Amino acid sequence: MRSWSIPAGRVFGVEFRIHLTFLFLLAFVWMTESATHGQADAGRGLALVGIIFGAVLLHELAHALIARRSGVPVKSIILLPIGGITMLDDSRALTDNLGAHWKRDIRIAIAGPITNILLAVVSGSIIAALLPSIPLWEWPFLGSNHLFRSIVWANLYIAGFNLLPAYPMDGGRVLRALFSRNMDTVRATRRAILIGQTFAVVFILVGLRWNIWLTMVGFFLFLAAQLEERSVVFQSVLETVHMDDIMLTDFATLSPADTLEDALDKAVHSLQDDFPVIRGGDMVGVVSRQNILQALRSEGNGYVQSVMSRMFEVANRRESLASAFRKLTARNLSIIPVVEEERLVGIVTLQNLMHSISLLAESRKLRRQALNS
Repeated sequence: MRSWSIPAGRVFGVEFRIHLTFLFLLAFVWMTESATHGQADAGRGLALVGIIFGAVLLHELAHALIARRSGVPVKSIILLPIGGITMLDDSRALTDNLGAHWKRDIRIAIAGPITNILLAVVSGSIIAALLPSIPLWEWPFLGSNHLFRSIVWANLYIAGFNLLPAYPMDGGRVLRALFSRNMDTVRATRRAILIGQTFAVVFILVGLRWNIWLTMVGFFLFLAAQLEERSVVFQSVLETVHMDDIMLTDFATLSPADTLEDALDKAVHSLQDDFPVIRGGDMVGVVSRQNILQALRSEGNGYVQSVMSRMFEVANRRESLASAFRKLTARNLSIIPVVEEERLVGIVTLQNLMHSISLLAESRKLRRQALNS
């Protein structure tokens, strides 16, 4: 999901990213306007996309503010042409009991549509008072030739589509919150996603027959549902798999008395990027291949002890991947040693964690398909 988006800055501590489908929308509007009105007026299509972007941005800011006030940390928001995907803080997203907070989740979900409706009412009132010659109720409601009217209707359309009970639209999030009262988070989310994908297919088919814009909305809705489904699979894997299922048991260690050149030589013959540093059977630090190289380049040969980090977390082999992921991300770590009775028995690195998660998710998907066939 992040690989198909570009950073757009931070607001209230929340990272905002623009999904590349906005560029697809821009190209679509540009070609449509060029074909209909010629190149001279095609620039108005850019203004129309800007209006839609502003409405989506304010919609998602409302979500972020209410979430923050409700004690739910939001890490990032990815903006799509019909709304956004809100990424909660990993530690909260993995452990939060949705069923216990369904009223809170509904408040957060409806904050966006309410904001768009208020923006439509306020902008419509201003236009009616200052520019009474502009007909607000004349078709087409949304178009590059009627930008002032489009401000009102872009907000109304975004509010209306987001109130549909189609996950991950806000109405679908309300539906998931209601489902979560009687079932676990993963089942509630999957059921809401299925409904959302059904809406998306209907929009695409109906749009192909009558309105290409409806097809566009269906496409974006289906894409957003797919992104959310991957996130749910990722979270379910983290919650149910233990450290000893994925930890590396064949790994290299370093001593604080090793020279950096010796350490680099060992790193060259290992697939590891991070190494536990052991002294007399006790773990005293961790060091990365990158830190070794940087120290050699800047200071010349020295000892591992001078560049190793003494800040690290340990885990036992029966801890869940959710616990490991929280430890890695909370302190920006890249390796977690796994211990049993104070003895180092394995390591989990961020690199092998992400690789193992993708393989585990795929194996579970294949098993489900085998059982259903």
